[in-house]
Amino acid sequence: MKLTVIGHWGAFPPANGATSSYLLEEGDFSLLIDCGSGCLSSLQNYIPLQRLDALIVSHYHHDHKADIGCLQYGMLIQSQLGHRTGTFPIYGHSQDADEFSSLTFRGYTEGHAISPEQHTVIGPWEVSFCPTTHPAYCLAMRFTIGDKSLVYTADTHWTDDLVDFARHCDLLLCEASVLDDNVAQSSGHMTPEMAGQLASQSGAASLVLTHLPQYAPGEVLVERARQVYSGSIQLASSGLQLEL
Repeated sequence: MKLTVIGHWGAFPPANGATSSYLLEEGDFSLLIDCGSGCLSSLQNYIPLQRLDALIVSHYHHDHKADIGCLQYGMLIQSQLGHRTGTFPIYGHSQDADEFSSLTFRGYTEGHAISPEQHTVIGPWEVSFCPTTHPAYCLAMRFTIGDKSLVYTADTHWTDDLVDFARHCDLLLCEASVLDDNVAQSSGHMTPEMAGQLASQSGAASLVLTHLPQYAPGEVLVERARQVYSGSIQLASSGLQLEL
């Protein structure tokens, strides 16, 4: 499978950037993971909207779902132009009933509930979920096909459950939002050291730091994660592509 980073910033995008959004592809199936601010414009550098097959959303904070409305309009117009048929599926949790209901839009998009209690098949992947520690209910995701797996933490503070959830994954796409431990705990986010510790304890083959703060140089984030994890570490950037 191929992962393309569309947006990797936390909170808000800088000029010409985008917040959390990632394109996962296998064969001719294309899945967008989260749909943050600015991502819809950037996404079309890699795939036309009519070729996107599904969207999955970790939680309903704006930096992960801000462009869903625009995506829904895009599916409406693509359908009217005859470029798409059928209803576009958007997967998200139903813990927030209003947000979940908004995933369904006039027959062009339809919400599908996800939960930790069940595995979900989306295209070629088996997807499992783990609740994270965050102010809004949020689900980490594990995408598995054959013997390959990608784990996306979404937004979270440290939780031991994630260690088992990410066990021996090929790629850990992990947030590294803040530098201070106290801020991390109060905001429900992780430091680069926590991301490195999660990669180390879970036995992840490689680590990509994402959901990045605008105020910290990337090399600082990588260096701090490297203090506790000896494997491959990369910094998420727009257009970064990784093959598993």
